[in-house]
Amino acid sequence: MARKHPDWKPDLLRMHREEIGLTLEDTGEKLREIAERHGFNIAANFQTIWGHEKGSVYPGPHYRRAYCRLYRRNEAQLGIRKALPGEDASVESVPAPASAERKFPDQPDAVRQALSSIREGTDDVDSEALRNRVVDAWRRHTARGSVDGPTVILVGGYAGSGKSEFAKFLGGLTGWPILDKDSLTRPLVDQLLVAMGGEAHDRSSELYREKVRPLEYRCLMEAAWDNVDCGISTILDAPFISEFSQVE
Repeated sequence: MARKHPDWKPDLLRMHREEIGLTLEDTGEKLREIAERHGFNIAANFQTIWGHEKGSVYPGPHYRRAYCRLYRRNEAQLGIRKALPGEDASVESVPAPASAERKFPDQPDAVRQALSSIREGTDDVDSEALRNRVVDAWRRHTARGSVDGPTVILVGGYAGSGKSEFAKFLGGLTGWPILDKDSLTRPLVDQLLVAMGGEAHDRSSELYREKVRPLEYRCLMEAAWDNVDCGISTILDAPFISEFSQVE
């Protein structure tokens, strides 16, 4: 993608979204409203917006026009392209994240005080030992903090293709948590399909594709963003067949 759009800075879209306090779902709703008013041909679901912000999907012309109206910026200011001669592009890059030392100062006493609310739930729990483990984990986490920020890896493929094994392989190498779509959503999805007149385990029906699948993937992505907001890199294990087929 970088070869096709060398001047593209996708992080700017997320920066502008967060500046006005919108979630991915909120942004999709507002973009759809703009599309309806101005006749733009876009679906604007949270997965597409996430792809735009992560740099995996370059926004098409209708999306670009909708983003400009939503954020009241031109394409250059949104990092979509290089500024034209005489065009204002005052926002050129996302500010570098603060270093781990600045964001998490070495103040174990303050951390211990913040953890003082931990109380024993049962007689076999040592609250002080638990606090020590949390502080030690905090120190290790901040010591290896990266200014590049957390990473999200999507491991996808057809059933039986080995995606889960590869996700576990990556998890073992990196220590990053794995969010498996089936583990997170299968019991609920099966019951939802039955409640809506379908069959459990059916992933090929129109009912699943149109009504259930978007909610299933939304749960997965929202869980991933919860980790990202905490600075935790995450591996996602799901087919992603439709999503990967839309990447240009």
